[in-house]
Amino acid sequence: MERSFLEIRHLDEKIDYDGSQLAPHWIYKKTGIMGDAAVSFIGSCNVTDDQMADLEDLLQHKSIKADKMLHFVIELFGRDCILATAIQCLFISEIQNLLLNKNVPVKKDGDDLFINNGKLSISIASVSPVSALIHIGLNISNAGTPVKTSALEDFNIEPKAFSSSVLERFNSEFSRLILAASKVRARL
Repeated sequence: MERSFLEIRHLDEKIDYDGSQLAPHWIYKKTGIMGDAAVSFIGSCNVTDDQMADLEDLLQHKSIKADKMLHFVIELFGRDCILATAIQCLFISEIQNLLLNKNVPVKKDGDDLFINNGKLSISIASVSPVSALIHIGLNISNAGTPVKTSALEDFNIEPKAFSSSVLERFNSEFSRLILAASKVRARL
């Protein structure tokens, strides 16, 4: 990678995701990283209705829970919702590519990943007044989930090392996009 446009970090402390982490400046307040950033951490997941960002899930009274997940939170400043969902799709695709490289039979359906008809991921992209916000969670285990799931442990994938690979690969692709957009001569 020629140049990085994103700060990345895996947080070693256990953080249980409840939806409140999908908020402007959460990464900055938690880590001191200011600006565009992506972090990962391990913890449970239990998103309550008052924190549910996905209106479809909220209206269908879906439960988003798991005992142990690998979470990614991304914040990109000055970006809109369309770009946030495109970046979410890119991030999910990078996870899929890394899993395929490990011979894991993962399939992508929309913004979700499935292995053997078990749901591996949850994800959402949203915006705040100042930034685009993305959360992606991968099941580490199948315990505590309300639907049929698959998990990283099913394929002996160590979550911390995997999160580092995902963050590095995403940073490389994101930075490549920023550089590609900035080297184009304007057409008048």
